[in-house]
Amino acid sequence: MTNSQPAPRISIKRASRGMTLGLLILLSGIWVLGEPGVLLAKTKGKSSVPRPEPDLKILSLHAAPMPYRPQDGPFHFIATVQLPKEVDEHLMLEVSALVTSTSMTSLRFLSIRQPVNEHVQTTPSANGDTPQKHVQVDLEWDGLDHNKQQIPVGSYEYEVRVKLLSNGEKGQRTQMLSWPKRGKIVVKPYKP
Repeated sequence: MTNSQPAPRISIKRASRGMTLGLLILLSGIWVLGEPGVLLAKTKGKSSVPRPEPDLKILSLHAAPMPYRPQDGPFHFIATVQLPKEVDEHLMLEVSALVTSTSMTSLRFLSIRQPVNEHVQTTPSANGDTPQKHVQVDLEWDGLDHNKQQIPVGSYEYEVRVKLLSNGEKGQRTQMLSWPKRGKIVVKPYKP
């Protein structure tokens, strides 16, 4: 004869609570270790297909004088901008420059807006298609910061962008944005 004891009875409610708790622990472990939001962000940035350059381009940017001495006059950002082949004549062209310190503190934001067809020049395209339209814009910086104070001697960074803007019911909206051009400005002390 064997001594048989009845098998322990586990209620279904208790078992499902245990499974739910186990599932929550498992999911929270995956969340903490895997950080799905971060993984998605990382994979999104690693696209194998490069983004095409927009039709609105900064062909050249001349930043002068280098080195810059504010007492000698303004600093110039002279941008030659290529416009798209077909441009609505009601659009506005905005060229802007942001000057920052090396600590990324914003010093000055410069901007100029003009009708897109103002001062447009055309040049034959390389492949014989429609001639390319371009415009040259000169942004001047007086060497002052956003508080109208003379900036100290040192090294500064700049970023120049170009936008095509349209007028809408709620103000101007960006229709196209160029890739930025970046560089450095060296500000030197006054030289007698």
